[in-house]
Amino acid sequence: MFYRLSGVHHTRYASARQLWPLPADRWQVAAVFVLAVAAPLYMSDLYLSSYMLPWLIWSTATLALTLLMGVAGQLHFGFGAVMAIGAYTSIHLTQAGVPFEVALLAAGLLAAFIGCLFGAAALRVKGLYLVMATLAMQFLVDWVIVNVKAISGGAVATLQAPTVEFLWVPVDTLVARYYVALLWAVIVTLLMLNIKRTSFGRALVAVRDKDFAAAVIGVNIFKYKLLAFFSSSFLGGVTGAILAFCFYRAVTPQQFSFDISIQLVAMVLVGGLGSVIGAFLGAGFVLLAPIVLLNIVAPLVEAGWLPVSASLMAHIPLMIYGAMIIGFLLFEPLGLAKIYDNARKYFLVWPFRHTQS
Repeated sequence: MFYRLSGVHHTRYASARQLWPLPADRWQVAAVFVLAVAAPLYMSDLYLSSYMLPWLIWSTATLALTLLMGVAGQLHFGFGAVMAIGAYTSIHLTQAGVPFEVALLAAGLLAAFIGCLFGAAALRVKGLYLVMATLAMQFLVDWVIVNVKAISGGAVATLQAPTVEFLWVPVDTLVARYYVALLWAVIVTLLMLNIKRTSFGRALVAVRDKDFAAAVIGVNIFKYKLLAFFSSSFLGGVTGAILAFCFYRAVTPQQFSFDISIQLVAMVLVGGLGSVIGAFLGAGFVLLAPIVLLNIVAPLVEAGWLPVSASLMAHIPLMIYGAMIIGFLLFEPLGLAKIYDNARKYFLVWPFRHTQS
């Protein structure tokens, strides 16, 4: 069958280390890439701006957090603050006349620097104590942004993103903003797909699985914990800048609150820790599931098939959404990525059974 291999026939290390050894996997990745590139041709502006664009950006942010939580095993409940640093830094720099490409790099570096300052707590503590350190980062950054008017203009002020050029192409249309977000998503995805194939990624996995054992075999756990926070915060800072310029077009302090950090953690957990495809599935579920459920419940209420009040109707989709998250965590703790992997493996051996009853 075209979607599976009969036996293992690797004769070279390069073929054994392929990302997608099955031809069907390669065709699937190519098809998804082509559909993503051609999305402006078959999607309306409403779907492109309201669904596809935010899904791409938040999936990229989830990948950045997955590098820290899933690969390195370090908890972070203040990633919204990391993205806020990147967003405000890039806007101020571009308003000062700095090229957009340089502003993105500076936004990532500043977010990485501040992220490392709070991530240094990981050198001494872990678990819930590390969560408290990252929470302190979230609340401290929120306070600084709100109260330092030179940064945000005040608690209710809005900072407009100026029109910029990326690689000499004006980013002034929806399609241009979409392709900038898509390019960054592809770069981060390729990075995450290959990171475990490097010595840096293997060291992070060793620190995640057992830091004491990693230290025994020669891994500098202090160095790699800081590098994990640096790398993840850099990606998060650039993603925050992309979010500000390509989706929000104007930023306020409320857009990067503690709720956003919790939402990102939910995307990582629902999608599956350490999984690249899980980041896309988790972001899609957290972003789109409430909207889909609302579109399903609202017609039932209007038709009288679900006799509830208007106030209760507004909460029913959220109740179902919360129940679905609990169900995922109970019946498949490894997230949506594991459900996808189970379905894929089923078709790899179908119609034969791979387990015995």
